Amino acid sequence: MPERTAGSDGLLDTALRLLARREHSLRELHTKLKLRGHQAAAIEAVLEELAARGLVSDERFAEAFLRSRLERGQGPLKIRAQLKERGVAPGLIDAALGETEIDWDRRAAAARSRRFGKSPPADRNEMARQARFLRGRGYSEGQVARAVLGESRS
Repeated sequence: MPERTAGSDGLLDTALRLLARREHSLRELHTKLKLRGHQAAAIEAVLEELAARGLVSDERFAEAFLRSRLERGQGPLKIRAQLKERGVAPGLIDAALGETEIDWDRRAAAARSRRFGKSPPADRNEMARQARFLRGRGYSEGQVARAVLGESRS
């Protein structure tokens, strides 16, 4: 293991404590360490070391993030946007969303029925309200329409 100055030990310890709580993207970790007053060059060196040791990975972060957002009932559009905000590369986002065989229509319908019950919307106002809810959760227009109208995709 390479020698470090006392300052870089503190930086490494801080990074490891953050990673012990949950997965972080490289950008998230960089931002948090910078907010704690560490120098950018030192942060980059520590992040490179952590990545080389397999302790931080945007791919692993994207998979964990996807699982957590699926549990919250969020849709693909919102998950994609949140991963992008956290600095995950578009290719990794596509891989995370594409590799898993997720039935987004079923998930949208389940989110709708959890919130509004199993019966279909009674009128256009209720239909619009349920559609707004699902769009806010990050489902596409097609997924929203099928969930609200109770249609299954052929």
